[in-house]
Amino acid sequence: MTPFEKAVDSCKQQMKDCKIKCNEELLTSIAKSLGPSLYQKDANLVAASNKQECDTIKKNFIKKKLKVDGPEADKAIAYAVEKLGSANRHKRRPVFYYLITEKLKKKSTFV
Repeated sequence: MTPFEKAVDSCKQQMKDCKIKCNEELLTSIAKSLGPSLYQKDANLVAASNKQECDTIKKNFIKKKLKVDGPEADKAIAYAVEKLGSANRHKRRPVFYYLITEKLKKKSTFV
């Protein structure tokens, strides 16, 4: 199994644990878009309680990649945090982005 497949499998496991339905094609596409950061432990996890990190996600992912801004961006982040659990300290970035993409109905950006 390649490192990419291992990373995607760990994301699928997190989704299963959180009872999130998985569109494998979308998850794989989002994981590919993360490039080498997918393999770096710190970069692969989202610190959702860190305002600076959330602002970076809004600016670099939601606004630039998904072309969404404003209150919808905040709602999408809140939705992802809720689905993964606010106490969960290991929110995987591909899963977090997957939930944001689903919430904003922007699957066509990746698939």
